Formats: sequence, C-alpha cells, structure tokens
Amino acid sequence: MSYYERHVFFCCNQREPSDPRGCCNAKGASEMRDYAKSRVQELGMAGAGKVRINQAGCLDRCAEGPCAVVYPDGVWYTYVDRGDIDEIIEEHLRHGRIVARLRI
Repeated sequence: MSYYERHVFFCCNQREPSDPRGCCNAKGASEMRDYAKSRVQELGMAGAGKVRINQAGCLDRCAEGPCAVVYPDGVWYTYVDRGDIDEIIEEHLRHGRIVARLRI
C-alpha cells in the first residue's frame, strides 16, 4: 500500500513571459496549490494514509494549464479558481469521483 491514498502534484513552473509555451505559475498555480494544501488540512484529509498536496516543476502540459495530476489515479486536471479546486477536493479526493469537466 502506498504511503498516501492520493498524491496531488500542482505544476508551478515559471517561464519567462516571452516564452510562447506559457507557464502554470503565471496562471496562479502556486496560489491554488497553497489553497488546496490548506483546504485539505482544514478538512482533516492531510497526512499519512490520506492526501498529500505537492508542488512540481514543469509537468509539460502548460499549454493546457494550469494543471495538476492526482496519483495513483493518473488523472490530470486544469482549473480556473478556488471553486474548481474545491470541486476536485470534494469529488475526487474525498469521494473518488473524477471531475470530468476539469479533466485534461
């Protein structure tokens, strides 16, 4: 069994503004990662055997981003705001239901 039930990685890559590929961090990725981390803790979902929220470098999907991936499920998401993060936390992390509208 894995140490965490689910492990979420937020792409927080930062590229130069002139880079045509864009980057997740310019679209608020670090703020959303921090929000997800605090929200998971508030809900008592964080820790060993539960959920871990982490920052990642480039996940190479910035053109579709901002993005995050949930393991071990291998489900990729994009998001716009805290409401989207809340939905991912509630539906996927708490209940195991993939949020189809945010999946990439």
